[in-house]
Amino acid sequence: MKTKLLRRLKEAGGFISGQTLCRELQCSRTAVWKGMDGLKTAGYEIESVPNKGYRLVSCPDVITAEALLSEAKSRWVLNEAVCFTETDSTNEQAKLIALQGGKEGTLVAAEAQSAGKGRKGRSFVSPAGEGIFMSLLLRPKVRIEDAARITLVAALAVQEGLKETTGLDCRIKWPNDIVIHGKKLTGILTEMSLEEDRISYVVVGIGINVNNRAFPKELQSLATSVFLETGKETYRAKLIAEVMDRFEKNYEVYLKTGDLTELYVKYNSLLVNMDERVKVLDEQDPYEGVSRGINEKGELLVSTEQGVRSVAYGEVSVRGVYGYV
Repeated sequence: MKTKLLRRLKEAGGFISGQTLCRELQCSRTAVWKGMDGLKTAGYEIESVPNKGYRLVSCPDVITAEALLSEAKSRWVLNEAVCFTETDSTNEQAKLIALQGGKEGTLVAAEAQSAGKGRKGRSFVSPAGEGIFMSLLLRPKVRIEDAARITLVAALAVQEGLKETTGLDCRIKWPNDIVIHGKKLTGILTEMSLEEDRISYVVVGIGINVNNRAFPKELQSLATSVFLETGKETYRAKLIAEVMDRFEKNYEVYLKTGDLTELYVKYNSLLVNMDERVKVLDEQDPYEGVSRGINEKGELLVSTEQGVRSVAYGEVSVRGVYGYV
């Protein structure tokens, strides 16, 4: 009930009568009153005026199921939300939900993580009340070898969601970092579980630095946040909903072919690596060249003196980003 009331209050944009709410939500006035009281207790400022009804004045910047679902724009992505004040890792919680038969499109989010996960086992700094830490449960019917491209689909969605919500002209560092002014704004970690010869589930973990005002000294030259770039606070639930809406659209395009045939041109237009000198940090064969963007397989094409080489995975350092000068 609280989610439905909150969504309707946001849609109204002004006063809406209790009678109208009862009729639209098919509930009693007592149910409306209790729902409003619950929202007020949760920190929502709601004005009530006789003969006019209720008006939403302000929303707390909290990560709750009501906040996320009331902002949701997508059809099936973010159809359910499981939220924590603090958890070990939203990816780990999403995996547990997957094993329990959770629905595709379920989003797990937390205000803080005690064991946030980054790529290659690195930790992901997850302070309370500032960032977005979320994991999306998917059950794609694609070939195992095609699933890795979902990470690039997620990067595209995050870039688009950030641009739409905050106006930031950020870029993608292949394969899945979102950067601006040479610093990292977002991290994405995709994990997959197999059942015999098919995909059981995929979990896409996304961390976004949103309202962070400062970072530990060792990260100050590497990381930034939406607040540090814009000087403004961002309502995180709205940003999450926008990213999920963009993900749904791009993901459905990806599912048609299982690759990036219809997405790689758009992806390349946002690539910070594009036509830049890059260093491919291959453990066996490191080399340098010029990035020519990705192909439909999501591989980064690097032009070298010996010809064009494709990079399927691994670390790539870009001149001017993360200290490569």
